[in-house]
Amino acid sequence: MTAELVRGTGALAVPGVLSAEQCAATAQFVLRQQRSDGSIPWYDGSHLDPWDHIEAAMGLTVAGHWSAAWRALEWSAATQRKDGSWPMVLRDGEVEDAGADTNQCAYFAVGLWHYYLVTGRTDGLARLWPTVEAAINFVIRAQHPGGELGWAVGEGGGVADFALLTGSASALQSIECACHIAATLGHDRPRWRWAGNRLAAALRERPDSFADRSRFSMDWYYPVLAGVVRGAAARARLDDGWATYVSAGHGAQCVHDQPWVTSAESAELVAALDAMGDADRALTVLADLQGLRDEETGGYWTGRNLPDMVIWPREQTSWTAAAVLLAVDAVTQTTGGAALWRDAGWPGDAGATVSERLVRDEAVG
Repeated sequence: MTAELVRGTGALAVPGVLSAEQCAATAQFVLRQQRSDGSIPWYDGSHLDPWDHIEAAMGLTVAGHWSAAWRALEWSAATQRKDGSWPMVLRDGEVEDAGADTNQCAYFAVGLWHYYLVTGRTDGLARLWPTVEAAINFVIRAQHPGGELGWAVGEGGGVADFALLTGSASALQSIECACHIAATLGHDRPRWRWAGNRLAAALRERPDSFADRSRFSMDWYYPVLAGVVRGAAARARLDDGWATYVSAGHGAQCVHDQPWVTSAESAELVAALDAMGDADRALTVLADLQGLRDEETGGYWTGRNLPDMVIWPREQTSWTAAAVLLAVDAVTQTTGGAALWRDAGWPGDAGATVSERLVRDEAVG
């Protein structure tokens, strides 16, 4: 990422799609879900996972609620386990699933780097650097010999024997953000670069190393969103899957074999399209997903079944609302964090494949 630091404080809005008042109401919806300790569950009375908690915090950041977002980041730092991980599922402070999802744990680095890009708070990076370092070290310990990440680490420390493409792509962006944090603070972490090179090689050159989850739209657009695939290949990827994963007038489906459009996948697709410079389709999908907006709460329904147009499930989550705010920021470039996905992309040398860079950097490992 090479985004220039821009401390934008303008109100989020997309003319003809979402007004500033509507975006502010969505931010208030997320704020209402935040607990007094800074944690942000899916919704009042629901559980929390470390990835969606950070996503919700990022939504608060772009909406200008910097103090609330910082409290969310501090909550993560305070609840991190000694090995650098967080439990997969917590409810009211109690652990429901003690295992750790590697992608979820890595995502803290994205949230903190994003907070810095918006606010310019280098002191924030320094204060939470130990949390980033512990989290990324935990994640790369779960890397398979082929470079892919075991998707989870069990309570007993065993690493899952298979990897997920979406989770690994997201984790690569997290490692990238962690490297930016390290560089900003004057630290050098060659082991992270080595792990990132190996993971990028697996994602770009050996996609069959990952479990087949191709029915999920995330496996289609996430490599673009996270910067794993860029340029003509990214545009071709999005074009090739469009008819499979997108329902015209409604948004992106969660899976291709069920007519269920979902707000979060649609919002993430908006950011992926924007990253590729496809402004027209990005705005179209953003407008289409407004059919899932609840004007009374400012939140967004998780999804809708298209044949009967029934909302399902009957829930509005903090991270879904945050994903929409982040999509709005991406297409409007309102804050300094807006280019997070435009500038994503594991760095490499022009003309060199990831495998060639691995040979060049072999001594680092």
